[in-house]
Amino acid sequence: MNAIVGSHDLLLVTLDTLRFDVAEELAAAGRIPNLVRHLPGGVWEKRHAPGSFTYASHQAIFAGFLPTPAAPGPHPRLFAARFAGSESTADGTFVHETPDFLSGLAAVGYRTVCVGGVGFFNRRPPLGSVLPGMFQESHWEPEFGVVSPTSFEAQVSRAERIVAELPVDRRLLLFVNVSALHQPNWFHLPGATADAGDSRATHAAALEYVDRHIGRLFAAASSRGRCFAIVCSDHGTAYGDDGYTGHRIGHEAVWTVPYAHFFLEPGATR
Repeated sequence: MNAIVGSHDLLLVTLDTLRFDVAEELAAAGRIPNLVRHLPGGVWEKRHAPGSFTYASHQAIFAGFLPTPAAPGPHPRLFAARFAGSESTADGTFVHETPDFLSGLAAVGYRTVCVGGVGFFNRRPPLGSVLPGMFQESHWEPEFGVVSPTSFEAQVSRAERIVAELPVDRRLLLFVNVSALHQPNWFHLPGATADAGDSRATHAAALEYVDRHIGRLFAAASSRGRCFAIVCSDHGTAYGDDGYTGHRIGHEAVWTVPYAHFFLEPGATR
């Protein structure tokens, strides 16, 4: 990251609540082609989430604790606050003196911008202001939220505007919390009904919906030059697995998440 910070724009996308098994299956079946073309080797990396729900996981992610590879470590981190005894800080880690890498990047000239999705980013109650308050600039509208069938399209449109308005000599960290995978998601599957509710199938349909529009986000993020992108889930969720539903629980469906990082070359396909 020391060779990237300062010379590249950065894009961080959390596909909120996305399960690893669903992401893996859709990638293998060719159902998310716009994501797969950017995944190293065309596959998701299996990782463990740093938290079991959005608030906890994002607090950890912003402190540099991205999802951890699901294999014995230690695993060097991309970002880390200076901390005596850290076993995951390596020569290539971007080490900052602030408690989170958002303010660490701001300290070296980045404009940090949040496009929120789920309720922890909506700035309505005080709790909904904590995470977006860590950025220099934050955006949230009802159209970005979990009950909107067109949430990701609205988020991408806002991201395109943010990128277009940024001075060319200012580096950007753009964060997008994608709400479409989170419940309710039944409306992304043709023929599904609210009475039937959400399921693993509607969760998969929501990921296909995101894939149809994510090329626009990648194109915007790389429109000013080469961009380093991180795309991952913050946690998964259960749909009746072993009798469990939802997240904020210690189940494999919640703790196992997809992850990828890669470069977006200028003019990335839409």
